[in-house]
Formats: sequence, C-alpha cells, structure tokens
Amino acid sequence: MYHQPIRLLDETLTETTAVVPEKSALIAEGTPHSYRELLRTARSLAAALTDRGVRRGDRVAVYMENSFACAAAIYAILLCGAVFVVVNPQTKAEKLQFILIDCEAIVLVADGTLSRNFLPALAHAPELAFVLCSGSLPPGRDGARPHIEQLEEVVQATPALGAALHHIPNDLAALIYTSGSTGNPKGVMMSHQAMVFAAGSLIQYLRLDGDHRILNLLPLAFDYGLYQLLMSVYVGATLVLERSFAYPAHTLRRIRESEVTVFPGVPTIYTMLVSMHRRSPLCLPSVLRVTNTAAALPTDYNRDLHEIFPNALLFRMYGLTECKRVCYLEPELVDRKPGSVGKAIPGTETLLLSKDGKPVAPGEPGILHIRGPHLMMGYWRQPELTREMLKEGQLPGEKILCAGDWFTMDEDGDLYFLGRSDDIIKTRGEKVSPVEVENVLYALRGVREAAVIGVPDELLGQAVKAVIVAEEGAELTASAVLKHCAGRLENFMVPKYVEFASELPQTATGKIRKVELR
Repeated sequence: MYHQPIRLLDETLTETTAVVPEKSALIAEGTPHSYRELLRTARSLAAALTDRGVRRGDRVAVYMENSFACAAAIYAILLCGAVFVVVNPQTKAEKLQFILIDCEAIVLVADGTLSRNFLPALAHAPELAFVLCSGSLPPGRDGARPHIEQLEEVVQATPALGAALHHIPNDLAALIYTSGSTGNPKGVMMSHQAMVFAAGSLIQYLRLDGDHRILNLLPLAFDYGLYQLLMSVYVGATLVLERSFAYPAHTLRRIRESEVTVFPGVPTIYTMLVSMHRRSPLCLPSVLRVTNTAAALPTDYNRDLHEIFPNALLFRMYGLTECKRVCYLEPELVDRKPGSVGKAIPGTETLLLSKDGKPVAPGEPGILHIRGPHLMMGYWRQPELTREMLKEGQLPGEKILCAGDWFTMDEDGDLYFLGRSDDIIKTRGEKVSPVEVENVLYALRGVREAAVIGVPDELLGQAVKAVIVAEEGAELTASAVLKHCAGRLENFMVPKYVEFASELPQTATGKIRKVELR
C-alpha cells in the first residue's frame, strides 16, 4: 500500500493526530496533553499569527521555558508557513535584542515571567509588531509598540486554522542561533526537508517507535532538546517535558511515574547521576535508550550507567547545529570502543580530509567533512561565513559541510574526536563564543585586557576560564567579575574560573596568544 511520505515538519503533527488523537503528545510538568489538544492549540495560534500579518517565510521568535505552550507555538509557526526562532530562556536582554533585530522577527511569543528581559529589547526591534505573552501581562504597556496580548486569551478567541498554509520542503523552517567566533550569535538556516530527514535518520538508528516515552530536560532552543519534540511527534510517542535537571530527585520521580523509556542527556547530567548512584544506588529499569552528545562521556561511566539503566542501550554521539547530527556509535560497541563516536548517521557520509583537501589514511588525523540531505542552507545573511563552512563537494554542484574539528578514523570507519580547530568552547553541551564573553568583561570598569579560553573539565567537557589584566589601582575581585557576567550572560557562558595576570602573552602584531594561556 502506498503511504504519503512526510515532507514538512508540521505534517508530522497532523498525520500523527489523525492516527492517535487522544494519545498523550506531551506530559508537561506532570500535566498530560493529547495530540488532538496540541494540534487544536497550534491551529488556533497559527490563525492568530496570520490574522496579525504573519506570512510565509516570516520569522516568529519564541522566548519561553519548556512548556506545552512553547511546543504548540513551534508547530503553529510551521502551520502558517513561517520560520520559528526559539531563543533560550536564559538569554539576557541585549542578546535577545540582537537576535530579534538580526532575524527581523515580526512577532514574539514569550513567557510573562521573562518580561524583565524581553521588555528592554522591544523598543530596539523595529520589525516587531506584536508580542503574544503567556501568563501574566507585564504592566504599564498600554498603547506602547509593539502591542502585547495575552497568549491564552488570543488562542481561546481565535477559530482554528483549517489547513496549513502553502509551503514546500525546501522552504526555511527554523533559524537556530549558535555562538560565532565574531562574538555575535549566527542563525543556522534549516529547511523543512533537512529537519525531516534528520529526524527520520535519528529515529532509525535510535530504534524509536510510538510506544516510547521520551524525557526532555534540555531547552527547546538547543537542537538536542528540540529534536526530542520533533522525533516524538514524528513517531507518535509521548514527550515528558521538563524544564531542567535542577532538581534531580523530582526528575527521578517523574521518570518512574511516567515510565520514561528514552533518556537524552549531556555529560553534566550524567555526572550528577553517577555521583548520586555512587552514594546511594539508583535503578531506572523502564529506560530503554540512553543518549549522549555535546562533550564526550568519561569512559569509566559505562559501568555506572549500565547499573543505573540496566535495560538500556547506550548511544554515544557527535553533532553540530549546522547539520544536527553527524555520527553515532552502535550501542553494542560502547564497551569495545569507548573512545569512539561511531559512524555517519543513516543516509549520510563523513570524510576526513587534510588541510589541503586530500583524504587521510585510517589512523591519521583529518578535518571532518559531512555529506547528506541534513546540511544547513547556510548562515542567515552571512554569505562569507557560509562559504567557510559549506565547501564545494566531490560532485558537480554539491556542497559539503566542513565541521572544522579534527578526528581520526579506524579501519572499521568509526570516528574518534581529537580537538577543535577554532576558539569556540563547548561546555554543558552548548557553544560559547570567547569573544562574546570578552566583550562583557571589557564592559566592566577596571578591566584592561581579557582573554577567555576553554579548559578541560570532566563534568562540563570544557569549562570557561577568564584571564584578566586589571587597570592599575583597580580593586577587582573574582566574585565581582562573576556577578557582572551573571547579569549579562546565559548561565552556561559565565566563567567557572577567573584568573588575574600582570600581562597576557601576545604576538608581534598584538594578538593574544591563547595557546600559551591554556
């Protein structure tokens, strides 16, 4: 029998709802929401967005904590043919303002609890016409532009959109902002077809189906968190959506109550779990899949994780926002090849090339390049940066993605990460631009010079370290530096270490030699 293929991200929701309308799509902070409810809410919000002038290709920003409303907003934006831009709720006003201006968002969907950060950004985003605010409205905004409305009231009052507005698979679906070497975040452009393909490939190698109950503790702004939602809806599973792992005992209780079968995490989460387990043994037998990406897991965690999750397959993976996922290690090989991140995901290919573009032999270091339908379209309005990452491929007209990271490959074709070739720091599964942190440091009175580097950290993968030269007579302290950064940066970007130096090593042209600081 012929089955209509899934081509658009929003089709996954409409198709799944047609099959299992009353099944729980989400359990958001303990409250279940059916697929019928998710689709109905998304369609009403999609109609509200079109009523407010949102058209195909327009950007709509979502600045919310993980919630049912956030998930519904993502699908609403897709249903009206627009582009969703999910912003981490930890993002402060200045960076939010940059993103709103850069992507020219015309609507912001936000949590009222985040108004302290989004209100200062509104006046400087000229394209922004409306804010749909979930929960309490911020006071004192009568007559101000952009107009702020209460999200739940708008959804309740708006008849549902009958059908998705016209769009096709190579239309832009999302801008995913990630840290860049220039200090400002850059928007990774992902089409519907790239994201549908990536989700399908992940589902295939993770061996997922509609019977799974997938936990998500990661922000939906982080592509690792976002794809838990996309995959769950694609196969008709249930997503158990939480805001964080800040309260481990609460999370463990939710896993048991909801009978979670898929546990995606990053090394910080697993380090906390292993530490808890070594003090008082844990056992989560319902979990059948454990996945890790971002930084590598310490190999000595394998035994602990097998004890905590006795029935689970453990997947070690590597990826980057520009193509979602690159490779994974078959769980049957985790103990045999503990240092490997495996082979290319299904339907794609990886290449290791020398600096001059020649293939390298097994065991020789090379720069990772990726082929496949899951590659980004480019960086939003940054053609030069796009050309640096998307190179001419082996086939006429083909583009391949240059990850920039160094790997080796064994005789079986499994990859082993060696190191990064740029200054970007990967900590807690997130990318941190040293320049962005340095700019914040230079805004602190008394800082003459500053350099930010990543240093190895078993818990974080890399920890952010700031090395500062103070102005003569300045009375700077590490605590003052950290307080200043905490007020201007997301939590994961705030330095873990602050060191003061009398001078920083420099090249003959005055550039700081960060390799010596490491």
